[in-house]
Amino acid sequence: MKISLGLDFGTESVRALLVDLEGHELATNSVSYRHGQIIETLPGSAKRLPPQFALQHPGDWMESAAKATRSALLSAKLNAKDVIGIGVDFTSCTMLPTSADGTPLCLREGFALEPHAWPKLWKHHGAQSQTERINAVARKRREPFLSRYGGTIGLEWFFPKMLEVLENAPKVYTAAEVWLEAGDWFVWQLVGGPAADLPRSTCQAGYKGLWNAESGYPSSSFLRAVHPKFGDVVKSKMPGRLTAPGESAGVLCDGAARRLGLAVGTPVSAAIIDAHAGVPGAGAAEPGTLVMVLGTSSCHMLNSAHDCFVEGVAGIVKDGILPGFFGYETGQAAVGDAFDWLRKLTGHTNFEVLGKQAAALPPGADGVLCVDWFNGCRTPLMDGSLKGAFTGLALQHGPEHLYRALLEASAFGLRWIVEILREGGVPVKKFVATGGLPHHNPLVVQVYADVLGESISVHPCKQGPALGAAILGALAAGAFKSPRDAIRKMASQKPATSNVFNPTRSAQRLYEPLYAEYRRVAGFLSASPGK
Repeated sequence: MKISLGLDFGTESVRALLVDLEGHELATNSVSYRHGQIIETLPGSAKRLPPQFALQHPGDWMESAAKATRSALLSAKLNAKDVIGIGVDFTSCTMLPTSADGTPLCLREGFALEPHAWPKLWKHHGAQSQTERINAVARKRREPFLSRYGGTIGLEWFFPKMLEVLENAPKVYTAAEVWLEAGDWFVWQLVGGPAADLPRSTCQAGYKGLWNAESGYPSSSFLRAVHPKFGDVVKSKMPGRLTAPGESAGVLCDGAARRLGLAVGTPVSAAIIDAHAGVPGAGAAEPGTLVMVLGTSSCHMLNSAHDCFVEGVAGIVKDGILPGFFGYETGQAAVGDAFDWLRKLTGHTNFEVLGKQAAALPPGADGVLCVDWFNGCRTPLMDGSLKGAFTGLALQHGPEHLYRALLEASAFGLRWIVEILREGGVPVKKFVATGGLPHHNPLVVQVYADVLGESISVHPCKQGPALGAAILGALAAGAFKSPRDAIRKMASQKPATSNVFNPTRSAQRLYEPLYAEYRRVAGFLSASPGK
């Protein structure tokens, strides 16, 4: 048999998916990280972290991946040699400092109780002032790379988080010999080798690290203008070679093979951002299809033949998702985690009852309106400091009204994204939803369809990013001639298996004034002093 393994690293867990070259899923298994999200105290410490911190334990990644992979192999009754390729997708920008041999700094003696030595999760928001300075210097110098990111560098990205460490924990910054994305670190652990040869993903570097195939990373003069000690960071602390997802980053080394229960020498693809993996996983091989990867947060990805400046887009990278296209990344910073926050806040044990009550309400949630910036606004404002809000509340309103309003706010945010893409000259023709949320929460997809006035197809694979990673693993193994061939073979949607949500015209009409009110309130909140 010829099987590809996709490892999908999310915020809370890792998923292992085994799939054959015809796209048949043979087994999948998910294993939660033992330490989860580290947001209150560091392991072994009672000292509370600042509220904007979100960290992870690097040991969880390999431990959970090994358990998930071995369990999936056992469930599918497969041998190690049946797996011909491995693909890895990872949350981004989740990044960490290491020694030259790849040891995470937080695991070295003397650094376990230093928060800045730990991996910073994508949602870590501690670098607000550093982000503002990077943007101010880039605008003053009219740096050309700004045009690839809608004019704004994001709070969650690579360079702001490094600069945060330089300024707030210089001892950690000095001790760090390598800074890299967690996805690149994991692939490095799979293939081994010296730091000078570690495989860095062009996807992660292009969208979160300000890298460009023609010009590379930002210039040392720009970085020095940001901070005098930051000028040589690329040369001194960012070694490695740039490799595109789907290209071989190397082959599985002996130590990693033993832990995962796989064969030494198995080809490994360069990493890809988890949301971006959802594009091939959703079968989107052609331009103009907006792939909505819905989970804890959401990323809305689009391949296009058009290279357009669109203000507020999180990244426009040539060949960033698939070769031959400009890959556009947009997204919303709080989706599934905002729904879960509200569920916990209102005392519900699960979404089933809350969802039924919310579905029974009319569009507009009986006058309750929400702005969904509970983890800042990603697209189009690129401002992590913004806060969410509910308006129109009265004593007769209950948890279901809040939940319905939050679902609608998420849909309004998506519509805003679609409008700025189209207004910027980027065609958006079709909509596909993937990830766990569309399968577990069909109400949100229906509300999205009603607000957009567009049909949305939910891809039958419940693990879209994991399938996308597996496709990249097959490509790294040379099983297909091109990414399009692999996608069409392994992820094509059959009409009988597709679940299509069509807009309800009556609801669509009701949402028009409500969307205008959402934009009005959002404009007020974003302009308010202190935000």
